[in-house]
Amino acid sequence: MPSLLGPFVRAALLVLWLVFAGFTCTGSEHTATATLPAAFSDLLPHFQVEPEDEYIVKNKPVTLTCRSSPATQIYFKCNSEWVHQDDHLIERTVDPATAQPVMQVTIEITRQQVEKIFGLDEYWCQCVAWSTTGTQKSQKAYIRIAYLRKNFEEEPQGKEAALDQEVLLRCHPPEGVPQAEVEWQRNEDVIDPASDPNFFITADHNLVIKKARLADTGNYTCVAKNIVARRKSASATVLVYVDGGWSEWSKWSTCGADCSMWRTRECTQPSPGTGGKDCQGLDLQSLNCTSEQCPQTVSGAEDVALYVGMVAVALCLTLLLIVVVLVYRRKKEGLDADVADSSILTTGFQPMGIKPSKPENSHLLTIQPDLTTTTTSYQGTLRSRHDTAGKFSMTNGPLLDPLPNGSHTLHNGKLNADPAEFVSRLSTQTYFKTLPRDVANTSYGTFNFLGGRLTIPNTGISLLIPPEAIPRGKIYEIYLTVQRKEDLRLPLAGCQTLLSSVVSCGPPGVVLSRPVILSMDHCSDACLDNWAIRLKKQNYEGAWEDVLLMGEELVSEPYYCQLEAETCRLLSEQLGTFALVGESLHMGAAKRLRLVLFSDAYCSTLEYNIRVYCMDDTQDVFKEVMQMERQLGGRLIDEPHVLLFKDSYHNLRLSIHDMPQAHWRSKLLAGYQEIPFYHIWNGSQRYLHCTFTLERLSLGTCELTCQLCVWQVEGEGQSFSLDFNIAKDTRAVDSEFLLMDSNATALAGPSAFQIPYLIRQKICSSLDAPCPNGADWRMLAQRLKLERHMSFFASKASPTSVILDLWEAQHFHSGNINQLATVMADIGKQEAMIFLVSDGEC
Repeated sequence: MPSLLGPFVRAALLVLWLVFAGFTCTGSEHTATATLPAAFSDLLPHFQVEPEDEYIVKNKPVTLTCRSSPATQIYFKCNSEWVHQDDHLIERTVDPATAQPVMQVTIEITRQQVEKIFGLDEYWCQCVAWSTTGTQKSQKAYIRIAYLRKNFEEEPQGKEAALDQEVLLRCHPPEGVPQAEVEWQRNEDVIDPASDPNFFITADHNLVIKKARLADTGNYTCVAKNIVARRKSASATVLVYVDGGWSEWSKWSTCGADCSMWRTRECTQPSPGTGGKDCQGLDLQSLNCTSEQCPQTVSGAEDVALYVGMVAVALCLTLLLIVVVLVYRRKKEGLDADVADSSILTTGFQPMGIKPSKPENSHLLTIQPDLTTTTTSYQGTLRSRHDTAGKFSMTNGPLLDPLPNGSHTLHNGKLNADPAEFVSRLSTQTYFKTLPRDVANTSYGTFNFLGGRLTIPNTGISLLIPPEAIPRGKIYEIYLTVQRKEDLRLPLAGCQTLLSSVVSCGPPGVVLSRPVILSMDHCSDACLDNWAIRLKKQNYEGAWEDVLLMGEELVSEPYYCQLEAETCRLLSEQLGTFALVGESLHMGAAKRLRLVLFSDAYCSTLEYNIRVYCMDDTQDVFKEVMQMERQLGGRLIDEPHVLLFKDSYHNLRLSIHDMPQAHWRSKLLAGYQEIPFYHIWNGSQRYLHCTFTLERLSLGTCELTCQLCVWQVEGEGQSFSLDFNIAKDTRAVDSEFLLMDSNATALAGPSAFQIPYLIRQKICSSLDAPCPNGADWRMLAQRLKLERHMSFFASKASPTSVILDLWEAQHFHSGNINQLATVMADIGKQEAMIFLVSDGEC
């Protein structure tokens, strides 16, 4: 009887314990302590749920859960340290099957907690449960930060294989946590070995084609993916060819009049295909017949006459051949002399630039290396623009003409005549250590309180130093330089990409009374709904820091940005090294790529190359490519096109079509070339290019017509319609994108600004004071389409002066001061009439 009542007694005790449990636990949600009834005091805790290994994806924390019954306390321990009691979330229930109390505890682990011990040890957590009898420990759960590198450790390589030959394509995926899974694609279709047993994927991710078939010809891609990202390797082209085989010999023919018989075979089993070799050996075989098989025999005298006739014919043919050879050699000597004489007249003639004799009949750009010309300071902009204001006519000369000595205009300041001396002198000063030694991409000048402007020609990069930015009584030597990405790399992660050049202005640490404006090109689609664009600045230790998130600027910070369609204007109260980095928020985010076509200026062989450059759409990168092609002797064969390249993980493809097959053929084995997505998106290379090698069937062929297409898979595309003469092209080309920038690299004082200094002061005094009807600086900002920055302007001592600074930065090359006067008149300020005052009267 006692044995039967035992379970009921224990259940009753459990009910009583549950009734009073809330009071013994002091009503706290975060306390993990409870008192078990004596009936359960002999039981050790038993884990129903133990923490398991987890991965942190990006910045999302993970949750660890532990459940035990019965238990008075449960706590987590992570890397041998107890987790604080307040970080535990506790739930208490009753197991309906056993009527025992159940305690469940959860905690959250963040990325920051794991990163604190990164590199020292693996981060692990374990829960410990107590009862009145003793304790139990759960298994350890390891928490790791998930990632997937961008670059494959080994990518597949293209191969040519004979029919039925085994093909091995190697692939070593990028390093990742957790380890990436690998799949293979052929022409973008996933390969499934279960449905096609001719394919086999090894344990180390290599693809084996057991017996190559003609249908296996195509582009193969290795795809690696884990919970973080998906990466695709460069495509490898596999070409399956067929060597010819001999058919069986035919039967021997009957014996002919010459007392011989023959048999044949053909190269048809199989016929050679897709570049395979022809059959080897004889396809015709003869055999003398026996005397019995010969239909007739020839007498001895007749044989002698036949042989004598054959010898006579052979002698005649030999003499005739000797005569022909002598005549040919004599004519050739005279022809060589003529060629040598004419070459004397043309020796050393090399086209050096664009030579348009008539506007309607201008030549395409011809670029030749000029090793005697320094690249210290070039003038001109290489940007393709849609406005036609301020165009210059093309002149004979090199692609980028050097500025003449002493052509810099500098007022109220001085300019060192020797760039190398300037760099050498300032490099000894500790604050100038950030200045690179690349003098060709550096501008510098001496400035005082009147301000000025620095420009790096043909890069879209400039620094505006407004009046009063430098304190009165101070004179600063300031530099502006563009850093090459190979020299200064930024740490990028995830979906981040570099959107601008890396630009330095300095020296860092100088005191400024108001913001300067740094202008630099960017290559984003300028839609902040698609991007999280951050301004990064390099600190004194060389590390990169986020100093601004575009669209969430704080007026109290020393940095502020105006993002335009192709340019970013940074208002900064500090000098230093800056760059724009974008992180796509979804697959709609796009970078602007500039597509540029070059070919060889001179072609004396049957082969002809067309190079297609795919680069960030910034003037700085375009300038670098133009200079490189100039040294290679390249020629620009069409105007650049712009392509929007989206963050869709799809590659960029290039193909050439519609060539006249009677005169030209492409040596490309596959139907297209492909640049992997991540090669373009991560921005680690300033420019990428593919080369199409064409072959003309005759040296006399000079006319080339074709269609060259560039497109992103499942995205936007561009096409070039080419029709030109490879020997001498006389087509007229719109040279808008090659306009030369004649502005000096350094301007100081009033000459650096459109608005005269005294007029500027009068405008500020007129508009800074608030006006009840809004006819003040606020209306000026609205009329100039700068109303997004109202709070920033309002935080400055003179809002009008900052607005005018932005106007100066935007309109230095094309600004019309009368347009600004019209805006002032619309506001209702009579002071607009002062724009009619000449510079001399000011």
